[in-house]
Amino acid sequence: MLRVKAELMLAHDESASSAAEGILVESLNIARKHKAKSCELRTATNLANLLRSQDKRSEARDLLFPIYDWFTEGFDTTDLREAKALLEELS
Repeated sequence: MLRVKAELMLAHDESASSAAEGILVESLNIARKHKAKSCELRTATNLANLLRSQDKRSEARDLLFPIYDWFTEGFDTTDLREAKALLEELS
């Protein structure tokens, strides 16, 4: 829910990036705590997109790559395809 909240904030007000970033970090920490890898991947992808828009490409890649690399199957799913495309863009 936090990830969606951050997405909605950004959709309505692009200047809310700082607040949205904090919410995404909180969401990421919760997903990690619960070992919810799919939620972690979705949140990391959102956060990496936000970091990319802030010209923090290296930070975005460093955040997303280890999570993407954890997966061993399901590479045809939307979440993993989007993460891969973003990683390729950040390379």
